[in-house]
Amino acid sequence: MQTSIPKTKLLIIIRTITTSATVSCSQRAASERGFLSLIQSCNSFSNLLQIQTQIIKLGFENNPLILTKFASKSSDLNSIEYAHRFLFSPHSNTHFYDAFLFNTIIKAYAQTGNLKPKALLVFNFMLECGVLPNNFTYPVVLKACAAIGDLNLGMSVHGSLLKFGFDGNDPVLNTLVHMYCGCKGGIVFGRKVFDEMTKNDSVPWSAMVGGYVRLGRSNDAVDLFRQMQMRGVCPDEITMVAVLCACTDLGALELGKWVESLIEREKVNKSLQLNNALIDMFAKCGDVDKALKLFRVMNERSIVSWTSVIVGLAMHGRGLQAASLFQEMIRDGVAPDGVVFIGLLSACSHSGLLEKGKEYFNLMRKEFGILPKIEHYGCMVDMLCRAGLVREAVEFVQDMPIEPNSIIWRTLINACRTHGELKLGESLARQLIRNEPMLEANYVLLSNIYAKMSHWEKKTKTREVMDSKGMRKIPGSTTLELNNQIYKFVAGDMYHNQYKEIFEMVDEMGREMKRAGYVPLTSDVMLDIDEEDKEDNLNRHSEKLAIAFALTNTPPGTPIRIVKNLRVCSDCHSATKFISKIYNREIIARDRSRFHHFKDGLCSCNDFW
Repeated sequence: MQTSIPKTKLLIIIRTITTSATVSCSQRAASERGFLSLIQSCNSFSNLLQIQTQIIKLGFENNPLILTKFASKSSDLNSIEYAHRFLFSPHSNTHFYDAFLFNTIIKAYAQTGNLKPKALLVFNFMLECGVLPNNFTYPVVLKACAAIGDLNLGMSVHGSLLKFGFDGNDPVLNTLVHMYCGCKGGIVFGRKVFDEMTKNDSVPWSAMVGGYVRLGRSNDAVDLFRQMQMRGVCPDEITMVAVLCACTDLGALELGKWVESLIEREKVNKSLQLNNALIDMFAKCGDVDKALKLFRVMNERSIVSWTSVIVGLAMHGRGLQAASLFQEMIRDGVAPDGVVFIGLLSACSHSGLLEKGKEYFNLMRKEFGILPKIEHYGCMVDMLCRAGLVREAVEFVQDMPIEPNSIIWRTLINACRTHGELKLGESLARQLIRNEPMLEANYVLLSNIYAKMSHWEKKTKTREVMDSKGMRKIPGSTTLELNNQIYKFVAGDMYHNQYKEIFEMVDEMGREMKRAGYVPLTSDVMLDIDEEDKEDNLNRHSEKLAIAFALTNTPPGTPIRIVKNLRVCSDCHSATKFISKIYNREIIARDRSRFHHFKDGLCSCNDFW
């Protein structure tokens, strides 16, 4: 803890300044330097109050250099609002204020969590005072706009910088791109600014690639990164982190491997953040062993490093290994946080480790003092549901000390459908719709319950309500990385240029699977059609189309990697086991919650999925 400046020392400095304040200009300059030194050594709010008093006493309230240093030190001491009240009091003579003083206050507000809107108020007051912005003003103001996320506000600042002629200033334009990419609906404007820039270094490219990634437009991010490579612009670590995040989102392992090799080739600084991004990419793109290998050779690790590996192991159903790594983390003296426990509980859920999961849930409170949040309760509900203990899960939710969210209710409803508790599922779904009448996922859940009960009229009526409210079900899709391209398939997809070959392979797969003993799970088809049509519907699921495409376009024996945007259905899970054995292929499938490694007719999840 810092100590205050000793009072006697403070008095000596102030007396020296006071004495010299009444004499020559050179001595005045010397007193100014002494006062700046005094402000620099200030390390407490009480010192700050004393300095403020002397600013008034010595007549420094019209000295912008002194006031700027005072504002900066106030920011360091988390007292910028106090400095603001002093600097902009009714008695202040703002005619002496300059851009550097305003910039300091704007920056202090822009860097303070809940005070960012005040940065814009100070900027507006700056213009009202007739103080012209300089090269440092707009980057700070635009970052505040990005943090607030108000597009109209950002566009207003854009108009201001055009008025004052900063449209040719690269640092300002870089931040302008960042601002637009950070505001809802602003990505198009950001791209327009980006396209009109010179773009000779990595900064604007990083801002635009990162913007696409944050919006979930990872294909666009990768395409833009490829353009960056063709332009010969050398990427930096910020660019590489953004591109790795895009690879993670797409499940594009081969592209991720190429990015890793580019990092080595270009000698990009491998910061802790970049190493963590690499670990996360490999873990979530299906190569968790490579993620572990990178983790083991890291010189520096953060809680994010440990969490990334534990979550990666959880996604791959390697619960015991995740638990072992957690124990290692504790032995290394790293204090776990709530996010680590989410990964740990998820690992137990995906591995069927119910008792161990309960043990960790209790441990986080008793031993580490971490109060469970809604995400931890959600993990426990998921764990009980995967174990088929639907009634126990309902009792757990009823006993929760906090209100369950819609995710927990949807978990319960899905479990009711899976484990035959259909009446309970219907009741919960109806209640959820009453609570959230405009969320399409709730109607889909109720519709699927009715389909499972063969209540086709009620199912149709539920869908009609969705249509009347303008709601649409999120279509299931599967992506596949092949020859540096990402291919996307939806159920019954006939738009692919190889769709005839794909459907021929699907038919062949169906014949071979039936010979091997596969029985289609037609109960998964939520349509009132006959059994033959239900089988045909199952054969057109996006997972099967993607696998058929891969079988047609890759050499025998090579692994197949696919990514599903929703949870893989029971029939596709069963079918993929047969396909892996019949065609002697390892098939790695990532759905929205975990990985499935299919090999020799078995799946790594052991049906805990």
